[in-house]
Amino acid sequence: MSIIIALGSNRPHGRHGPPVRVIEAAIDALAEDGIRAVHRSRIIDTPPLGPSTRRYANAVISVETNLPPEALLDALHRVEDRFGRKRQRRWGARVLDLDLIAYDQEVRGAGRLQLPHPQMSLRFFVLGPMLEIAPTWRHPILRLTVRQMHARLTRRL
Repeated sequence: MSIIIALGSNRPHGRHGPPVRVIEAAIDALAEDGIRAVHRSRIIDTPPLGPSTRRYANAVISVETNLPPEALLDALHRVEDRFGRKRQRRWGARVLDLDLIAYDQEVRGAGRLQLPHPQMSLRFFVLGPMLEIAPTWRHPILRLTVRQMHARLTRRL
């Protein structure tokens, strides 16, 4: 099973420090909640989307958990909240952003949980790190592997 979570940070945290350390601390916090990282990408530096001017630290992990998708999403939101995440502005600066990118081959198209993440094939900060840990994972709707989606995206860029 491939459960993929993307992590992002572009604001320092009072206890954990700069965004790179926030990502590392978030992976530890997830493990404390029974969401264990099996594989993890490097943490990369990426430009912001939208109005924020701060650069992001981004990574992707594949995890093992007994949680079903909705409960996993709730757990991700609880970890974000513990790190001081404020959901005020779309694409604004944030201490921690955790996105459920894929839950194996599950497809959900509506509601608060859409799987796979509807923007994943357009985001270098997801596909670049995902290429390191799950290059052959196949998108259940697009029928493309991560390697193929990454190649298409980088050709466009």
